[in-house]
Amino acid sequence: MELRELEVQIPTRAGHSLGGTLFLPEGKPVQTIVISSATGMLQKFYRAFSRHFASRGYAVLTFDYHGIGASGGKVSELRTNRFDLVHWGSNDQAGAVRYLKTRYPEAPLTLVTHSIGGQLCGFNAEFANIDRIILVASQSGYWRLYSGWHKWKLWKFWHVLIPWLTPLFGYFPAKPLGLFENLPREMALQWSRWGKHPDYMMSAEKQEGFHFRQMKMPLLSLSFPGDSLAPPVAVDWLTRQYAQARVTRVHYTREGKKPGHFGYFRPAFRETLWEATHRWITRNEWDSPK
Repeated sequence: MELRELEVQIPTRAGHSLGGTLFLPEGKPVQTIVISSATGMLQKFYRAFSRHFASRGYAVLTFDYHGIGASGGKVSELRTNRFDLVHWGSNDQAGAVRYLKTRYPEAPLTLVTHSIGGQLCGFNAEFANIDRIILVASQSGYWRLYSGWHKWKLWKFWHVLIPWLTPLFGYFPAKPLGLFENLPREMALQWSRWGKHPDYMMSAEKQEGFHFRQMKMPLLSLSFPGDSLAPPVAVDWLTRQYAQARVTRVHYTREGKKPGHFGYFRPAFRETLWEATHRWITRNEWDSPK
């Protein structure tokens, strides 16, 4: 099957466009997927996963949030970016869903979220156009839900690094610290506030565009042993916030190589996790890969 990769510009309600990539099968797509990235992860990280699902007949859209990579990720652009984390859900993720649904209105749409992407989709103004949601290692970032060294690493991240460095630079300089891509000022500061609050992003409940309890579609929530960035207790907390969704909760415990926080999207799991995901999307059933 001949696959196509198209660089696209995704329009948003806020007026700025997002850099995206559309992966297309040879024929008419039978399903569609939007991938909502982890914090500071460039969309190219999801290329192998996207190509695989395009080979199965899906149209797959990846994109960079506003302030990341192809969507205004230069330092000069970051210093003028005043959009927050909720905006990444209500405008950016929503814009990606709207773009793909408009292009293929008859194909069922699955939103695949990685880490913070699953926190954002409760603010997604286009939630009615989402047929299924897959949360991949999506969690609360509240530091007290973590244990060991990572608990105190998160405390330092929320209480020291972001609050001190972000005002100094005008953005959060994550890249020089060896973490991920640099982050916009308001996005980073809001993320820090969430991380210090027991209710995490639910502390923004009074903000306009709060949709967590309106989402009633099937939802698959995945976690993995040894994932210090998304321990089961933090993943369970986030999953519970989608109180009306029809939840399938899976803690992947297959013996052998462990996915960790990032491995789900790597080709090593093509025959296991990727195939199980395809079955869940098309048959609404999860068979733990053998």
